[in-house]
Amino acid sequence: LLTVTVFLSTLTPKFYFALTVTSSFISGLIFVFEWWHFRKYGTSFIEQVSVSHLRPLIGGVENSPPAPAAFSAGESETSRQNMPECKVWRNPLNLFRGAEYSRYMWVTGKEPLTYYDMNLSAQDHQNFFTCDTDALRPSDTVMQKAWRERNPQARIKAAYQALELNNDCATAYVLLAEEEATTIVDAEKYFKQALKAGEMIYRKSQNCHSQSPQHEAQLRRDTNVLVYVKRRLAMCARKLGRIREAVKMMRDLMKEFPLLSMLNIHENLLEALLELQAYADVQAVLAKYDDISLPKSAAICYTAALLKARAVSERFSPETASKRGLSTAEINAVEAIHRAVEFNPHVPKYLLEMKSLVLPPEHILKRGDSEAVAYAFFHLQHWKRIEGALNLLHCTWEGTFRMIPYPLEKGHLFYPYPSCTETADRELLPTFHEVSVYPQKELPFFIHFTAGLCSFSAMLALLTHQFPELMVLFAKAVSIVSA
Repeated sequence: LLTVTVFLSTLTPKFYFALTVTSSFISGLIFVFEWWHFRKYGTSFIEQVSVSHLRPLIGGVENSPPAPAAFSAGESETSRQNMPECKVWRNPLNLFRGAEYSRYMWVTGKEPLTYYDMNLSAQDHQNFFTCDTDALRPSDTVMQKAWRERNPQARIKAAYQALELNNDCATAYVLLAEEEATTIVDAEKYFKQALKAGEMIYRKSQNCHSQSPQHEAQLRRDTNVLVYVKRRLAMCARKLGRIREAVKMMRDLMKEFPLLSMLNIHENLLEALLELQAYADVQAVLAKYDDISLPKSAAICYTAALLKARAVSERFSPETASKRGLSTAEINAVEAIHRAVEFNPHVPKYLLEMKSLVLPPEHILKRGDSEAVAYAFFHLQHWKRIEGALNLLHCTWEGTFRMIPYPLEKGHLFYPYPSCTETADRELLPTFHEVSVYPQKELPFFIHFTAGLCSFSAMLALLTHQFPELMVLFAKAVSIVSA
């Protein structure tokens, strides 16, 4: 103690100032390096070294799954060529207004659809089910006004008026099936009447579509009506348990109208095939539609991940995998999950039931929370059916955010995550639903620690420069107490 006291008494304020400045400079360098390493690799360097080298020496086991192998750079570059804006899409699996959405409102008193969502549907109906030649047919003129009505009862009343003018008005039956029918059975009856009328009108339009541009527009409208009716009939069959019949109807529809791929009928087919557990057929559909040149969707990405997870999930254990490493099949499954999570990061919380589901909206935003709700609402049962699939998802999905610490600034397989999704999702999803936002990666502890150390050292250097005598006395007192 005497030696320490003598040594401290010989030190000048300049020494303490130089010491604190040097400490501040070194801690600042460590902080800058930690920040650079985190931005580039998504993890703290100090934390990585301690986990990789120190923990095994003291007998610890790292349970987090290993990082997956690198993805194809070619696919990454191709997918980034065009960064599209946030575009709202029609939900391929949207429910029936009268038979499902209205029932929810009757039971809970909550409105499941937003005004913005319903307004988009009204615009869709006007684009799909009307054309310039509607004035030639009084029933179509009535229906043209019906699609613009905001009040559901006014729309239903107009549909009955159209049927009084023309008992074969297909769009009137469509409106009644969607909004007046209170059960799927009733909706199916209306759609069968719409199909009979729609096929008759479609054949007439085919015979005279080349006569004038107006007749071509009428054929397009009648084609839209026919495709819509057939698709909804297939969905009715699916909901009523006639799944094989639904699959046949969907396949026939895709063969009959192959150019209408933008309607995403294949997503209805994927869901029905998963219900049949026809995984080979699911893989065949994915092979056709999971193409780099086509717009992706959560249904495509997560179904591909589910099939790969199915091959390994039953025997997968994170503890075993961390000891022996991942097999080729497990690496493929992990990569597929990371690919799906990068496309839409909101889905896992719904599949893992960490977040409550609501009825899916009639429109979705790809990569957004609305798409995640729509996917999980129909596909959660398929993930539960495959033993261990949800466990594998739980063990691996968060690793994506260690690979991509700032997805809003860069993408890995897809273009960067759009920043506009949150605003659009809030307009599509009901107010009682808490909208999911992109799960930002938190800064590691050691970055906070080095930042605090750097700031503290800089403050000591400043105080030593301003009050040298006082800080010398303080340092000596601390040293004596510590000794």
